[in-house]
Amino acid sequence: MDLGIGKKERRRKDREEKQMIRCLCAVLYLFIVLNFLGVSLDFGTEEKMHYHDAGMVREAVSKRVLDKDAGKVMPDIPDKESDDISGKESDDVPGKESDEETGETAEYADGPKRIALTFDDGPNVACTGRLLDGLKKRNVRATFFVIGKNVRANPKLTKRIYEEGHMIGNHTYSHIDMSKVSEGKAEKELKKTSRTVHAITGEYPQYMRPPYGVCSKKLEDSLDMLLVRWTIDPLDWKSENTDDIVKKVVTKAEENDIILLHDCYNTSVDAAFKIIDILQKKGFAFVTVDELFLD
Repeated sequence: MDLGIGKKERRRKDREEKQMIRCLCAVLYLFIVLNFLGVSLDFGTEEKMHYHDAGMVREAVSKRVLDKDAGKVMPDIPDKESDDISGKESDDVPGKESDEETGETAEYADGPKRIALTFDDGPNVACTGRLLDGLKKRNVRATFFVIGKNVRANPKLTKRIYEEGHMIGNHTYSHIDMSKVSEGKAEKELKKTSRTVHAITGEYPQYMRPPYGVCSKKLEDSLDMLLVRWTIDPLDWKSENTDDIVKKVVTKAEENDIILLHDCYNTSVDAAFKIIDILQKKGFAFVTVDELFLD
């Protein structure tokens, strides 16, 4: 009698264990499907991806800038007395020559002029690493507006961007035109990218750049990230001509400009190095976008 009861109890426990395993497998399958579809499951928890308003963003970014400045080394700028490259013609210094075609000039007045170099659409396995090598060699920090799916595909490059002191901004997950999708879809793209970046760097992006520079005013006002566009666009993706890109940038560059390039073209990487070399000789210091905004 006791043996019969024991067997029934074991069979009951076996059935319960099998049911539990089936339930766990179903839940796991559901997570996999939802993750593949890009659906977020936050279960009502507060996601510290954004801040409540732009003021909180600026406060957070300001702290980051101060932390970076503690160990900051400014890019080397040629000494005015030792540099033999002609400066721009001016009333104060008669006889000065200038090259309007290349913008190559060395004279500058009251210290370096700040300018931001930004790169969209990366990280790119063929170009971003070489770009980082050149930026490090020149002691320059830049801003990278990354695409989420590229971040996911290149976590080591993303981590290197962050660890070498560059700023990472949000450029949506799949480079969508945010004017052609619903606000909900656009927000999901931004959130997914921010979570992907956070998983690698431990920080959420605090700035975003909409693909094509297009974002509705309503959506822009609803975002808790600061939107960044640009002031100089040499259309590097279109020409893929290094000299043409360089000329378009250096002949227009002024203090506080934001230069737009893409780190997915080798011609753009080559142009970036030439732009840095020329503009440093003209007295420009390259900073990240957050430093430019908070100055």
